[in-house]
Amino acid sequence: MARGILIYAELLKSGYVAPVFFSLAAKAQELSQKLNGEEVMALLIAKPGDAQRFKEGFQACGIDKVFVYEDEHFENYSNELYSKIAIDLAREIEPSIFLIGATTQGRDLAPRISSQLGTGLTADCTGLDINEKGLLAATRPTFGGKLMATILCKNLPQMATVRPGVFKFLEEPVYKNTEFIYKNHGIENFDTKVKILEFVQATEEVINALNIAKIIVSGGKGVKNKEGFELLKELADVLGGTIAASRGAVDMGIAPADIQVGQTGKTVSPEIYIACGISGAIQHTIGIEGAKKVIAINIDKDAPIFGVADVGIVGDLYTIVPQLVEHYLELRGK
Repeated sequence: MARGILIYAELLKSGYVAPVFFSLAAKAQELSQKLNGEEVMALLIAKPGDAQRFKEGFQACGIDKVFVYEDEHFENYSNELYSKIAIDLAREIEPSIFLIGATTQGRDLAPRISSQLGTGLTADCTGLDINEKGLLAATRPTFGGKLMATILCKNLPQMATVRPGVFKFLEEPVYKNTEFIYKNHGIENFDTKVKILEFVQATEEVINALNIAKIIVSGGKGVKNKEGFELLKELADVLGGTIAASRGAVDMGIAPADIQVGQTGKTVSPEIYIACGISGAIQHTIGIEGAKKVIAINIDKDAPIFGVADVGIVGDLYTIVPQLVEHYLELRGK
């Protein structure tokens, strides 16, 4: 009988566990309680010694077991190798639920796993729950973000990918006497069709910071040009935050797609989200539902963004943002 919640612990190129894993671990504690205490497990594919480096992190986020596959071959991600390991493990331990972060790597890995296991996959979820029949109820936006669909998977394991920033981290550690189980990866004679020759880091530090940023200053079409985003960056810098953009700004070519927030971009959950010149279409606001406070600056008093904002400022961002920068610089004594 299938039991347990398995979470893929993605390692970033920086050598750290992806933050989305810890938010999934937090959510899994809640799901486990509704499943009569089913075990919460993790799959770690890493270089030799990495499991020991992350030991305390796994213990503090309520993981009962970590299945560890270590080898020098795992320095770079490989869809073929990683999926083989995940598939073999899933067939062996038969988890009832398999969760993967909807990162670039997760979105590449999850479909191959689900296909080989003959199960369904609900992608880019924004909500997870257990229904009255004990099944995973995975919620995601559909029809251009106009509707939210809750999807059930009739085969096991029930698989879902979840956007980074959707779920909160544990407010207090949940310590477990985590069992680390080292497994034989069985790749000695595995013939891969793709060989990685070189890895080039294409994203900037600010882009990766969106997933964990406490303050985000975001711009939309109202920013008008790339120079306007330099102004927003000034505000983000003085507040100790980072910048983001709406799809409208990205489509105009004044902001890179990597920092896009919304249905077709990133989902974020900062302490403060400052929306500058963003109209507030549902395709954007669905990506900021986890923000604790939303501050909107828009010249249009009827902009939909004011309907979701905690604080609204009607005015020209080119007047208001410099005043905010000056004010916070004064507070810092500069």
